[in-house]
Amino acid sequence: MAIYAIGDLHLPGGDNKPMNVFGEHWSGHFERICQDWISRVRDEDTVLIPGDISWAMQLNDALPDLESIGRLPGTKVLLRGNHDYWWSGISRLRDVLPKGMFAIQNDAIRLGSTAVCGTRGWTLPGGSTTPEDEKIYRRELQRMEMSLDRALKLGADRLVVMCHYPPLGENGAETPLSELLSRYPVDDVVYGHLHGPSLRSAVNGLCHGIRYHCVSCDGLQFQLFRLPDEKVERCPTITTE
Repeated sequence: MAIYAIGDLHLPGGDNKPMNVFGEHWSGHFERICQDWISRVRDEDTVLIPGDISWAMQLNDALPDLESIGRLPGTKVLLRGNHDYWWSGISRLRDVLPKGMFAIQNDAIRLGSTAVCGTRGWTLPGGSTTPEDEKIYRRELQRMEMSLDRALKLGADRLVVMCHYPPLGENGAETPLSELLSRYPVDDVVYGHLHGPSLRSAVNGLCHGIRYHCVSCDGLQFQLFRLPDEKVERCPTITTE
């Protein structure tokens, strides 16, 4: 099983909301994603989608977008983004998801030898953030810890985390979220949210012992990112007697 990831699909949600208002490079973006997806992903593979899936405001309006994704090859794992207002009750969402599509919320899923977990995240505290922002961020930390704990109980060999907001600070600076992740045997983290010039600040690669991958679709030129097949090589623990 290969694992791919792509975020921030921003499908129309029943409205005529062309993404090329954000630049001509967005013209026909989902068609380009689908072309790449179909050419590379097999039915036994998995695709992670870390948020901002549809512009819909209500679940019923998001269903055509979910069904469009559902028709593509592979197992799909969804995470909520800050624009996914249609994502409300998780039970109702799971009841209508197409076959082979799963949604993570405060929990985890095992696919083969890999466990996938995560939460949305939020704007990092400090600077211009408000007390409400800090409250949401702390709540997201609790949700991430809950999800990580659920993942460990699945007994998988590999652990992949999904976030929507970037989990690291500028230039890979540690954050409360990345410090939490470092206390678990996380191999890879995929995240999105960043677009345009903000993509220049994205952290990609090994940082603090974990591989981080920004998978906003425009940053990937609307092609899926394939995660490394191998686990992160960690230094063995040295004990003394």
